[in-house]
Amino acid sequence: MAGHRLSRKRRYIAVTAGGAVAVVGAVVAAQTSMAATVWPAQKTFTGRAFDTCAAPSLAAMRAWNTGFYGAAAVYVGGRNRGCSQPNLTASWTKSVSAMGWKLIPIYVGAQPPCQTGANPEKLTASTAASLGVTDANDAVAKASALGMRPGSPVFLDMEPYDVTDKACNDAVLTYVRSFTRTLRGKTYRGGFYGFTSSSAKAVATATDRTDLPGNLWYALWDKQNTTTADWPWGATRYTGHSRGHQYLVNSKETRGGYTITVDQDAWDGPVAIIG
Repeated sequence: MAGHRLSRKRRYIAVTAGGAVAVVGAVVAAQTSMAATVWPAQKTFTGRAFDTCAAPSLAAMRAWNTGFYGAAAVYVGGRNRGCSQPNLTASWTKSVSAMGWKLIPIYVGAQPPCQTGANPEKLTASTAASLGVTDANDAVAKASALGMRPGSPVFLDMEPYDVTDKACNDAVLTYVRSFTRTLRGKTYRGGFYGFTSSSAKAVATATDRTDLPGNLWYALWDKQNTTTADWPWGATRYTGHSRGHQYLVNSKETRGGYTITVDQDAWDGPVAIIG
């Protein structure tokens, strides 16, 4: 997703800047018990996915429906979202779903206080908890307006930051927990996108697992189409269709006469429930 959440310049500046549940795989089960309502069955997809800055046109999605990719990630909202989304409507969502596409909702929320670069929304230690609630409520509203029903995941996008900065890392985890807890209270599943060297690592290795997302989408640009061979945090973590791997970025591809620059993902995780 190079340049999709933040501007490309900010993205690469950021990259260069360097317990109720003991086993992470059990978090998926834990998250389904946190709301008083009955959770819809999780809808999952295993195969290749792509993400790109702006949702492609219906004609492009039809042309790209060749079987190579089976899912597409879409940026449903967030003040740090990098592109406008003229195509992304409830009608678009319904139409591409009818074509057979599975959709992965991403929300570009507040970014870390120690992250290099200026972003429209940054969290602080004092605002992390309240921003988590506000942003999660907005994410649910945006996903719902697109026809993504309760039981769908929402992946919170967190760009790279210095995880050795304890105050910064603690603030990030406070925000992530608040965001995830609020999602679950509205019967949406928690997901997280981040980098194996920083943001994803912070969530995957946190000792206190309370209210952390049950699905992890990790950025590791090693060109390996897998969610297992290069998984860095132990085979028992985030199991049961809870992983995504962004393995290649800025791939310019043409299908059916439509050229799109995409990032490639290996997916074995939840997707939106459309209807």
